[in-house]
Amino acid sequence: MNPSAQSEASPSVSSELRDATVRLAAAGSASPRLDAELLMAEALGVERVRVYVNANHALVDAALAHFRALVKRRASGEPVAYIIGHREFWSLDFVVTPAVLTPRPETELLVETALKLMASKASRRILDLGTGSGAIAVALAKEIAGAEIVATDIFRAALEIARANARQHGVDHRIAFFAGDLFAPVAAMTGCFDLIVSNPPYIRRADIAALPRDVRDYEPRIALDGGADGLDFYRRIATEAPDYLSAGGFVAVEIGAGMGAEVAQLFAEAGFADVRLEKDLAGLERVVSARRTARG
Repeated sequence: MNPSAQSEASPSVSSELRDATVRLAAAGSASPRLDAELLMAEALGVERVRVYVNANHALVDAALAHFRALVKRRASGEPVAYIIGHREFWSLDFVVTPAVLTPRPETELLVETALKLMASKASRRILDLGTGSGAIAVALAKEIAGAEIVATDIFRAALEIARANARQHGVDHRIAFFAGDLFAPVAAMTGCFDLIVSNPPYIRRADIAALPRDVRDYEPRIALDGGADGLDFYRRIATEAPDYLSAGGFVAVEIGAGMGAEVAQLFAEAGFADVRLEKDLAGLERVVSARRTARG
């Protein structure tokens, strides 16, 4: 076989990446090159950095077929994290399935905020509401020595993923997982927590249809729908959280775009003090935090 025929039969990693990037961009991916690299790493069974090392290598038939099948799934709108079964968050690798919302980089600000709030606390009892994949709870358990964490979720399939992630990172002995709606599983634990964190559903119901296809059609609606105005869960958390916080305890929640003032007002009206808005790297208000007062 002459070299040109062999090249046509076995395209290089770099040429397949170029073709896949073009295809995914045309399909509407917001990060087509990154998507292609992650899918190539999966097809080759290597870490993403090794894709560059192998850039000029020819793809064997099995890897080529696998990669193209993965690209086809992504082009149809399926999220990369669901295709490859994992996603990085807080420099940790998390198992994800369609049972849980895909962890997002902007949620790391919620972890950062929680760590700052806990720095001044001698007690480290934390409640994570709507834990999903367990990304927030696991990240906090890894960062805060001696933290005792309770994580709740209404979806039992999500809790199984969260438990698996806690075991994978060696913190399952410090996180207790309970099934139920927000505070319902911890109804007997009033006044117990020094910090309550949550990334609740906050998409306005009428806006769900306009979400990107990979979010709208694949991610669990139960983790997206925040009610008519997107504030349903914030109202409940602001109202109920004081009962479960210790004196001077904190609450920190992730918020959707343009919700900062409304969510901050909900916590202020519920009697919280030191209500603060934190902006993410894009300059968007992303986290609201507040402190329980004696009146709360």
